Amino acid sequence: MQDKNKVALVTGGSRGLGKSMALQLAERGVGLIITYRTEKQKADEVVSEIAAKGGKALALPFDAGNIGALNEFIGLLSRGLKSNWNTDRFDFLINNAGIGATIPFDKATEQDFDNFLNIHFKSVYFLCQRALPLMNDNGRIINISTGTTRFVNPGYSIYASMKGAIEVFTRYLAKEVGSRGITANVVAPGPVETDFNNGAIRNAPPERRNGIMANTALGRLANADDISGVIAFLCSEDSAWVTGQRIEASGGINL
Repeated sequence: MQDKNKVALVTGGSRGLGKSMALQLAERGVGLIITYRTEKQKADEVVSEIAAKGGKALALPFDAGNIGALNEFIGLLSRGLKSNWNTDRFDFLINNAGIGATIPFDKATEQDFDNFLNIHFKSVYFLCQRALPLMNDNGRIINISTGTTRFVNPGYSIYASMKGAIEVFTRYLAKEVGSRGITANVVAPGPVETDFNNGAIRNAPPERRNGIMANTALGRLANADDISGVIAFLCSEDSAWVTGQRIEASGGINL
C-alpha cells in the first residue's frame, strides 16, 4: 500500500491507458489528479469510480496542444491541490496525454508535424519544467513513449520521432532532478487494445491482430492494465533506485 498522503498527476486520464493508471494508483491509496481535453464526462466518471472505492480524485481541463495555456493549468493544479489535499505539492507526474494517427511519410504535412511536436514533446518538456517547483523531493516523473522508437511501424514517423525526443529528454531530466531524489523514467508500450489512434489495435482485422500476436513473445495483445501495473511499480518505493531508464512493456514484440 502506498502512503495515503501521496498525490499523482496523470495527464490524459479520462480513458484508455491514463484511466487504468489512475485506477491502479488509487487502489494503492494515492490521490489522483487526472486531466482531460474534451471528454469531461468521462473524466468525471473516473473521479466518481475512485471516490466510490474510498479514494480521492480531481479532474482538470488540459490541452497539451496549447502551450500558451500551461501557466493557467499550473494555477488550476495549485488551487486543486490546496482545496482537495490541503497542500501545495504533489509527488508523481505521469505524462500520458497524446494523440495517434497513421500518417505515411510522403503524406505528412507541416501542420501534422507541429501538432505532434506540441502535444508529444513540447508540452511534456515544459509541463515538467513548470510543475517541478510543485513536486515533493523523492517524487517520480514518468513519460510515456512507444515501442516504435525501437522497431518501425510505417506511418508512425512523426509520432515515433517525437517519442524518441522524449526518451533523450528523460535521461537529461533524470540527471538534472536527481539531486532532489526525483526519478525520471520512460515506459514504452507496444500494441495495446485501447481506443488510441481510433482503436487501431482493438479494431484491427483478425489477420493483423494474429500477426502481432505471432511476433510477440508472450503470444497475445496487451490490455491497459498490463501497462498501468508498470506505472504503479515506478511510483512505489521499490523503484527508488531506477532512473533514466527506458522500460519497454511490449510482451516481447519483434525480439
